[in-house]
Amino acid sequence: MNQDIALGKWKQIVGKAKVLWGDLTDNDLEKVEGNAEKLAGLIQEKYGKTREQAQKEVKHFLDDNR
Repeated sequence: MNQDIALGKWKQIVGKAKVLWGDLTDNDLEKVEGNAEKLAGLIQEKYGKTREQAQKEVKHFLDDNR
């Protein structure tokens, strides 16, 4: 998955990410810096999902917020 988000766009949608994945902290989302792979890794870690599940969620999230 190569869907990195421009930093400006990421700052606009980070609030939506916090709503969707409430266990992610501001610090977590700041570290992601719009990198889809990092975001999927955090979701996998925080929610105990498989890599594939996390990647699918991130893909849907990014597709909905383009």
